[in-house]
Amino acid sequence: MSFVPKHIFFTKGVGRHKEKLPSFELALRDGNIAPYNIVTVSSILPPHCKRITKDEGVRKLSPGQIIYAVMARNETNEPNRLIAASIGVAQPSDPNHYGYLSEHHPFGETDEKAGDYAEDLAAQMLATTLGIEFDPNVAWDEREMVFKMSGEIVRSFQVTQSAIGDKNGLWTTVVAAAVLIP
Repeated sequence: MSFVPKHIFFTKGVGRHKEKLPSFELALRDGNIAPYNIVTVSSILPPHCKRITKDEGVRKLSPGQIIYAVMARNETNEPNRLIAASIGVAQPSDPNHYGYLSEHHPFGETDEKAGDYAEDLAAQMLATTLGIEFDPNVAWDEREMVFKMSGEIVRSFQVTQSAIGDKNGLWTTVVAAAVLIP
């Protein structure tokens, strides 16, 4: 049986609890993906996979269903520690070619920094498969222009959730996910 997803949606969430596992559960609830059995997969965006809203995607799912997701997750119980989870996306201009999703889960990075890194990572992975030459040592903004000017990469973006560790030491968990559905 072949399973090539036709739809994808993106979500993110944060949870806090005195225990680590319930903190993760609360982050999944915040992202509206808690009632599913999540199988994490690697980072390929299938050809012809259409982005839909989170609400549209959740309506296509049933509680208990096995779903496939590229997921970034981070957690801390250290007071005031900044954590983030980010999914980067790079879509090729040719709809018959696959794209890339990346996961990034840093400590001490803002939404913007974590998101830019994840987006850059996905774009770099796609660029190397498309034969686009670029200098990995220049800033993301410069590489982004090279990638998009090549005409091979049509769009890149990111979804990021960050949070500051609870001041009283509760577990704080952040998730960002790309959910793939038939």
